[in-house]
Amino acid sequence: MQVFAHEPSGFEGSLVQIEVDIRLGIPGVDLVGLAAGAVREARDRVRAAIRNSGFCFPRDRVLINLAPADLPKEGSAYDLPLALAILGSAGLVPDPGEPVLALGELRLDGAVRPVRAVLPAVAAALAGGIRAIIVSSENAAEARALGRGAVHPISRLGDCLEILARIRSGEAPAPGPAPPAPTGSPETGDMADLRGQSQLRRALEIAAAGGHHLLLIGPPGSGKTMAARRFRSILPDLEESEAVSVAALRSLAGLLPATSALDPRPPFRSPHHSASLEGLIGGGRLLRPGEISLAHRGVLFLDEAAEFRSDVLQSLREPIEEGRVRLVRAKASANFPADFQLILAANPCPCGALGRPGKACLCSMQELQHYRRKIGGPLLDRIDIRVPVMPVPPGAILGPPGESSAVIRSRVESAVRVQRERFRGLGIGRNSRLGPESVTSSCALGPSASRAFERAMDRLGLSSRACHSILKIARTIADLAGEEAIGEEQVLEAVQHRRFGEGGDIWPE
Repeated sequence: MQVFAHEPSGFEGSLVQIEVDIRLGIPGVDLVGLAAGAVREARDRVRAAIRNSGFCFPRDRVLINLAPADLPKEGSAYDLPLALAILGSAGLVPDPGEPVLALGELRLDGAVRPVRAVLPAVAAALAGGIRAIIVSSENAAEARALGRGAVHPISRLGDCLEILARIRSGEAPAPGPAPPAPTGSPETGDMADLRGQSQLRRALEIAAAGGHHLLLIGPPGSGKTMAARRFRSILPDLEESEAVSVAALRSLAGLLPATSALDPRPPFRSPHHSASLEGLIGGGRLLRPGEISLAHRGVLFLDEAAEFRSDVLQSLREPIEEGRVRLVRAKASANFPADFQLILAANPCPCGALGRPGKACLCSMQELQHYRRKIGGPLLDRIDIRVPVMPVPPGAILGPPGESSAVIRSRVESAVRVQRERFRGLGIGRNSRLGPESVTSSCALGPSASRAFERAMDRLGLSSRACHSILKIARTIADLAGEEAIGEEQVLEAVQHRRFGEGGDIWPE
């Protein structure tokens, strides 16, 4: 009987085969294969669950090997596969005739509890040719999210007799509750709530269409946080493969509701400015994904960005470039996807009064210099769009609402469709992901646009990355307008969205 478990190490994880040998000797259970504390404790849970489920635990020496033996094993998801492997080796349950993936924690009375990381485990099993999958009834909806394989829900260990017999005969899994329809998580507000701020609204639309990173800087109460939290409402739905990867990451982190279907809406993560390096990038003893991976295919919003620790902010530079993060520790390493849109919001100074009409800044020069160095030039250079935000006059607040998120989102979706068609087969989804080798061919300029571009570059003294950034923003603006060629008007608008901060200081005086 071939029984497999899954070790969620990294994004994809590894399949672990449970091998059991029962031989004459002093009764006991030996567990080998780099099993951590929770797995070693499974011996006692499994023994009690087997007996309380009506089976007779073997009265001989039981040797259990977790292969591959050099892979560390963590967690309680090994309970169910260990029990099935022992019962199968003892001849107490029928051999299913094919490999089986089993996931679940056992209670002492034999009930099966849900575990995390079921979705990536099912994906790994299907990739390894394993179709028969046994999971807790509470994990069944998650396991069936991929729409492939034969998922058999189990509530109690005693039900394994019927389930294994069903697998052996080739019968379909027992019907369970239908998975909920993917309705999408609710949005936080509507862009119609953002009154005035025409430059900010335009920048948000361009950033959503092209996947560009965004910096909002201005005094408190100017609408930075309000705008950022409504940004998700104008993003297009995820494609199915993207929704699966997002759900897999949430499952690895233990944040995926057991009864939920795939969420088509992009994730939005907004960690507090006290977040640690491991909390943002990922890591810890079990190498779990951090906030940047939980924001994969969505938005990472850092409010009060200058209040974050400098090392935390600077650690974003490589993931922004590569779209993934590799965690390396002394005993293990792991890769997690981290293709997110970064939105930073910051005040111009610690007291927030700098640049605000009718207010006087009370910060010392030393405080200002320390505060301004938090974001730093290398990280700022990777942010395509920078927007100075000032409070709107009372008349604008009392005026009519602006365009709704639905109207803006329709334009964004049209531009995204154009980009997906343009980059089909290239592994690129948005203009922001264009590499240096592709910018020239995808962002070709006409004669007048080229002259405007060269004048702006000479005047601002921009870096090569900034030049490419402007070309990519111009490409997105042209896509929003439904134009194939990038004109002078698109180039000049792109320069305006990028130029803030290129003079050496991003802070208004």
